[in-house]
Amino acid sequence: MKHWIVCAAALLAAHAWAAENSMPPTKSAATANVERGRKLLISRQETGCVLCHKIPGMKEGGDMGPNLGGLSQRMTADQIRQRIADWRAVNPQTFMPAYFSTKGLHNVAKPQIGKTVLTEQGLEDIVAYLLDATKGP
Repeated sequence: MKHWIVCAAALLAAHAWAAENSMPPTKSAATANVERGRKLLISRQETGCVLCHKIPGMKEGGDMGPNLGGLSQRMTADQIRQRIADWRAVNPQTFMPAYFSTKGLHNVAKPQIGKTVLTEQGLEDIVAYLLDATKGP
């Protein structure tokens, strides 16, 4: 009996953690485009993702952040979206930029105050690419 209670408590805790550390789709998810997402991921100028991450389908990429290959097998779309939008919500000590949040940012250039790195559409395009490119064989 005690074993069942411990398992149930662990499942509830895991579900609560996942819900707190995920972000539901935005309205732009309906028009997400895999190819636009790929272009954003490999753009050194727009996002810089490729500087820190190995990107599925790319030969080059950094190793400071985790390899994004197989990501859709490890996380849900909502969890991927949250990590791109603002990884600080999950890991306050991260050095990954907040791509879809302006909360708590300091020393922002005046023209960029109140603006996010990614648009809502760009965020959804990247999520679409990562889900498509990492789904495995």
